[in-house]
Amino acid sequence: MTQFRPKYITFDCYGTLIHFEMAEAATRVYGAQLDKARMAQFVTNFAAYRLDEVMGDWKPYNEVVHNAVERTCRRNGVTFKEEDARRIYEEVPTWGPHPDVPAGLAKVAREIPLVILSNAMDSQIMSNVEKLGAPFHAVYTAQQANAYKPRFQAFEYMFDMLGCGPEDILHVSSSFRYDLMSAYDLGIKNKIWVNRGHEPANPYYQYTEIRDISGLPGALGL
Repeated sequence: MTQFRPKYITFDCYGTLIHFEMAEAATRVYGAQLDKARMAQFVTNFAAYRLDEVMGDWKPYNEVVHNAVERTCRRNGVTFKEEDARRIYEEVPTWGPHPDVPAGLAKVAREIPLVILSNAMDSQIMSNVEKLGAPFHAVYTAQQANAYKPRFQAFEYMFDMLGCGPEDILHVSSSFRYDLMSAYDLGIKNKIWVNRGHEPANPYYQYTEIRDISGLPGALGL
């Protein structure tokens, strides 16, 4: 990895850079109704339904969250209220970075252009990006690509916009299911997995592992 100097470092945003608080948001809404075990099951189902919701044709992210919350409530015998789903969705722009992110990003931003490819709406994400404390060459969203990751279309849109190919980038993510599996299939050979602890290691997908973004400069030999 230290011998490779990419044209761009591309990042997943939520979970990798921004502390992704969907589980906490759901707990704030439903925790008073559910005991600890049932809340844990609710959170697990909510994550699974969000993934399922982004696998088809693009729809606004508020609909992704609404549908996932509704399906999760149905599965867990919880009364669904539209305002609860809206409350969870409206939290997203308020979330900030993991503590390790600003300094790690600032160091690599001095050497290599940074790019975000995110499963977000245009109206959401800039509030989060502004909290990252580093300049970004470009921020691409699912809304712009008309597709969510892990669909290849989202990555292909980014390649087209950057005028580069899989061989030109280093992709950084904490998620195999949303990012690194698709990156592998698309021929992105240079990948970094940020082990945030929310998915198990999967060496088949050929990546460099770092604990957090503070390890990114070292992985690049900076």
